[in-house]
Amino acid sequence: MTSVTRTMMQQSVPGTSPLKVLSQLPGVVYQSADPFGAYEYSSQIFMRGFSQSQLGFTLDDIPLGDQQFNNYNGLAVTRAIISDNVGGVDVSQGAGAIDVASTSNLGGAIETHSLDPSHKRGGSIGQTFGSNSTMRTFVRLESGDLNPTGTRFYVSYARLNENLWKGAGYDHSDQVNAKFVQPLARGSSVKVFFDWSSIQQFDYQDMTMNWLHTVGPNLANYYPDYTAAYNAALGQYSSTVLKTNDPLDAAYYAGTANRVDYLGGVTLDENLTSSLNWKTTLYGHGDSGYSTWTTPYMPSPNGAPLSQRVQTPGIARGGFQTALTWKIGRHKLNAGIWYEYGNFTESRYFTEAPVLGQGTLGNPTTGFPGDKIFATPWQEAFSTNTFVFHLQDTYKITDTLTVNAGFKSMIVNSGNSVLTQDVAINGTQVAQGRLEASNAFLPQVSAIWRFLPRHELFFDVSHNMRSFPLDGYGTNVSATPWTASQASFQATKNTLKPETDWVYEGGYRYTSPIVSALASLYRINFSNRLQLITNNSGINPITAVQNVGGVTTNGAEASVTVRPLEGLSIYNSFSYAHSTYDQNVATSSGVEPTRGKLVPNYPQFMYKANVTYRIGGFDTHVDGIYMSHRQLTYTNDLHAPGYFLMNFGARYNFGNAGPLKGITAAFNIYNLTNKTYIATTNELGNNFTNTGYNYFLMGAPRQFFGTISASF
Repeated sequence: MTSVTRTMMQQSVPGTSPLKVLSQLPGVVYQSADPFGAYEYSSQIFMRGFSQSQLGFTLDDIPLGDQQFNNYNGLAVTRAIISDNVGGVDVSQGAGAIDVASTSNLGGAIETHSLDPSHKRGGSIGQTFGSNSTMRTFVRLESGDLNPTGTRFYVSYARLNENLWKGAGYDHSDQVNAKFVQPLARGSSVKVFFDWSSIQQFDYQDMTMNWLHTVGPNLANYYPDYTAAYNAALGQYSSTVLKTNDPLDAAYYAGTANRVDYLGGVTLDENLTSSLNWKTTLYGHGDSGYSTWTTPYMPSPNGAPLSQRVQTPGIARGGFQTALTWKIGRHKLNAGIWYEYGNFTESRYFTEAPVLGQGTLGNPTTGFPGDKIFATPWQEAFSTNTFVFHLQDTYKITDTLTVNAGFKSMIVNSGNSVLTQDVAINGTQVAQGRLEASNAFLPQVSAIWRFLPRHELFFDVSHNMRSFPLDGYGTNVSATPWTASQASFQATKNTLKPETDWVYEGGYRYTSPIVSALASLYRINFSNRLQLITNNSGINPITAVQNVGGVTTNGAEASVTVRPLEGLSIYNSFSYAHSTYDQNVATSSGVEPTRGKLVPNYPQFMYKANVTYRIGGFDTHVDGIYMSHRQLTYTNDLHAPGYFLMNFGARYNFGNAGPLKGITAAFNIYNLTNKTYIATTNELGNNFTNTGYNYFLMGAPRQFFGTISASF
């Protein structure tokens, strides 16, 4: 396990996603079209070749789902907690801890922890400003200890406004966090966490290689120019998009997302005796909102050549975790259960766009005209029951050798009902039914041997399973059986198996005041990989989910941190991963030659470096990431070029002035060399070959940010 500390997070601009901070770790890839990682549609993280839908995520033991855009069983970590309130992040690559509340952690787990309230009354404030008219405000008020037992709480608020770095539109968010801590006898405690968030985001336009090479990286949507979007839907294009191979698809009026979330959890951490601990977490989460896309492929009944497609996802889920930990002799036994019941609803509508001269679509993030709905392709309601049991023993055989062994049992039963559907629009019946993913024995064994002072050897072997993901018909966001037709669902539901893997890892660790070093080798055997197979082309493709076999990954990672002088730290890491498909894939159009091909979206080579220097109240850092090319197709006939990206930051603590303490000024430059590069890849799914419509998003150019902060 690797820990990302609060100090490491402070090198980034306030408001930066904790997941982006993890990109400094070997084997981790994080991509986003914006410098903060706040734009959720583009947020993409990989660890050792596994995508975010194959990883586990929690906040203070509360499950956050798989972090996919349009999440069905959680929410993005940026909406779950204000980044200033993150105390640290624990990352388990290869295999997450056996007690992590996740049904998707094939490739590891990311556990985020919130800060506890301070014992001292006061607070902290911060104001960030920068490129693209960015303004971010953060305030946290601390109660301090309210009584001799240490009862305390904090309430905090953050507000972000940033314009898109290309085109019009913006990213806006408001967020509130609160945390309450009540210490109890014997070192026990009750902790309560609450989060409310509201976001409104405009989309960056998806790119293709043709559009990048003909128009350039600054291709953007038409918003707020409704006339240009209207004329384009009529086939009257601007000279810019006429350069492309598909001017109708190259730009739209706008795409947007609007979400509101409530998340809360209560944790009782009770030391029943000096050797027996009982920990229980109760939690609940509600999500509502909508996404819009102004489409020229569906005209409005009033004669307008375009319309607005609206999707309205919603989540209502709740659950609990409870576990007992018993220390007896050299053993630490831990057993627990996790149960969650979740409802996920999703609907798709088409609303009428005004005829030119009779109005515009305005700002879609402020609402959509519900009275103008003229078609409802589908409305679906999903429900999921999740039950997981785990048992493990950490056995300290000697003072230098510790072994952990355990297993978990998982049952996830999911299904849907189709409330409304329009076969004429969809082209087929929408999939409906239930599936169960279960495994009674998912083992994990690990060991750490400190064979010399400061020297450790470690290994880990684990067997993992991912439950079937959920999503509405034709969304094609993930390999969910419910995105297909009813005929395809019925044909495959009795033969589909959940994705599983075996992960093997071994390595060496050295730690001293001057040098910290880590080297590891790993192998992953991934089975029952599920993939969307397209059976026909068009605006509404009929798709089916198919088991396309296995993936084999062999990799190596090494990192070293040297501290030659007081205040100076030099970090370097290197990672290599060779991840290939084991079989060719048979489709209705023939056999796709995927055997031996590299898995898309993840680079084979990465090099990362960070130099940090601190003296007195001043600290500065420069970091860089080199990433080799990434495949964009399953057959590897198209790739995104490799690149080297650098960032710079500096902070100075001016000390105290009156009631203000620790007055600090910070300055950050993102993409120091102004590199043009491809960030998020295949956000709309992977194609077998270079079809000309292999989509990606561009990374932000050089950005400048300044922050003033203080406590009181």
